[in-house]
Amino acid sequence: MPFAVFTAAIVALVLVGLAISGRRKGPMTFRAALVSSAAWIGLAIVFGLWIALRRGQDAALAYFAAYLTEESLSLDNMVVFMAIFARFGLPTDYQERVLSWGVVGAIVMRAAAIFAGVELLERLSWIRYAFGALLIIGSLRLLRSDKPTGTAGGGISRLAGRVLPVTEELHGDAFFWRTPEGLSVAPLFLALVTVEVSDIIFASDSIPAVFAVTDDPFLVYTSNLLAVLGLRSLYFIVAAVIPRLRYIRYGLIAILAFVGAKMLLADFVRISIGVSLFVIGAAITISVIASLWSRREVATNDS
Repeated sequence: MPFAVFTAAIVALVLVGLAISGRRKGPMTFRAALVSSAAWIGLAIVFGLWIALRRGQDAALAYFAAYLTEESLSLDNMVVFMAIFARFGLPTDYQERVLSWGVVGAIVMRAAAIFAGVELLERLSWIRYAFGALLIIGSLRLLRSDKPTGTAGGGISRLAGRVLPVTEELHGDAFFWRTPEGLSVAPLFLALVTVEVSDIIFASDSIPAVFAVTDDPFLVYTSNLLAVLGLRSLYFIVAAVIPRLRYIRYGLIAILAFVGAKMLLADFVRISIGVSLFVIGAAITISVIASLWSRREVATNDS
């Protein structure tokens, strides 16, 4: 019953979000993105307080740690989305439409992945070690990579071209465009497919990371979907701010490495939810402060 009620509420929120973005003229402004992100984060906090009242403090801490983990790891997704939009030459006016439908696809795919993960953890106890190893590998991959991954725009274009004609020109906010020769795929749709593929790749890190924080299906499901709901507005904030945060990637690496180690050592070392929440929050906070301090030093030296 709780899953059904929560899912119905998520569907309603998604429909409202699509209606609002469809009526908005022009791209989402930075101020509007801040207000929207604050609203989504406020909703997530209120839900966490409800969990505290209904299920206790430990469950609430696990929920907040899982939510913070997913929200933090989403920052790297944003960098990839920026690269995808640049690859397809999408102006800011059309990016919100792609992100809005991208959130719909992400919710569906992540819900399926979460329930599959719950089933695997219940049936195969050793899968926890596989998840932990994936997270460690993910942190090493992120450490070695200086460029965004997952921007397989060219591959998506070639694959789509084998099924339908692909047009290189934008046709407003249309995903498809009818020509005298038939239906053609517009760059907007190719960008959407590439965003979805990239999200699947990133979910292979973020969902096991959340399972490392808590294996409660309801907490994993609700924290993940509430974090995904705010991705659209978060993107426009990150697109404006991320160039200033040169060390944020190291915070994400630390989070992946920590939760991976926690999952691998679960049978030997007991790490409380409170400690996990502190480490995740500290990793992001320190990387942000270091980035801002670095910019200040550069500005001081230049002057």
